[in-house]
Amino acid sequence: MPHAIRIHAYGGPEVMQWEPVELPAPKRGEALIRQSAIGLNFIDVYERTGLYPGALPSGLGREAAGVVEALGPGTHGFAVGERVAYVSGQAGAYAQERIMPADRLVKIPEGVSDRLAAASMLKGMTAQFLLRRTYRVRKGSVVVVHAAAGGVGLIATQWARHLGATVIGVVGSDAKAEVASRHGCHEVLILGRDDLPARIRALSRGRGADVVYDSVGKDTFFASLDSLRPLGLMVSFGNASGPVPPIAPLELGRRGSLFLTRPTLFHYIARRADLERSARELFAVIGSGAVRIEVGQTFALRDVAQAHRDLESRRTVGSTVLLP
Repeated sequence: MPHAIRIHAYGGPEVMQWEPVELPAPKRGEALIRQSAIGLNFIDVYERTGLYPGALPSGLGREAAGVVEALGPGTHGFAVGERVAYVSGQAGAYAQERIMPADRLVKIPEGVSDRLAAASMLKGMTAQFLLRRTYRVRKGSVVVVHAAAGGVGLIATQWARHLGATVIGVVGSDAKAEVASRHGCHEVLILGRDDLPARIRALSRGRGADVVYDSVGKDTFFASLDSLRPLGLMVSFGNASGPVPPIAPLELGRRGSLFLTRPTLFHYIARRADLERSARELFAVIGSGAVRIEVGQTFALRDVAQAHRDLESRRTVGSTVLLP
């Protein structure tokens, strides 16, 4: 019988339990996936702690790769034995096997390993919508990426540089600054040491950034706002340091009629056509070498508690992959 990680209460890493699960046969429009690699993301921590609450007991995990083991009656578009990957709006990827709606799967192209696919679906598609749809980065854009040595950050910095942007990364240590510099950042600033607004304005010749991508949240929010040019865009897409406190719209006007958005990947890929486009663009930049996916560490799925501890303490670099 396959096993999965499940939680019955919110809390620390210790609430995650390795349990046997019984799966039914896939129904029409569904596929049974034997998973070979699973991506770890901060959203998993948010759901484990109850910051993003849901019904309990629950699985965890949003992205994985594997092989189609079986298809429900009349399910088209895939074949048994094909390699596929997914990012799901429903938690449950921390499992040896999983049944998924076939229209949420994408085929993994030749030249992309299962581990790379699992490490890049949520993070890579997040980078795709941030750079190509939330704000369309182009040659000459000044882009600030927080957590530039993290999973999304390493993909976004490389991709933004490939698009011709000036990329300013923000990280938490000198060691991570070296990693960010190797992955596309023109300049890297250290959180807590550098005056972010002053340094970003200096690096942009007094203009400020066109867009700030901030996944840190509470600790960096106002510094990010103060780093923008007039009419610049603040993209708050994560809460690594805690949720952003309420903000009066007047604060945006005082700082230059700024724009503020809090996007979510699953709204951007809700349509099948958008999911396919996002995966196609992601796999294209990976295949061309423009974006190199950094799998910084792997853990056995049963050891996911340690993986969560390392992620929360910011000891990880790049993407983390769990192996069932």
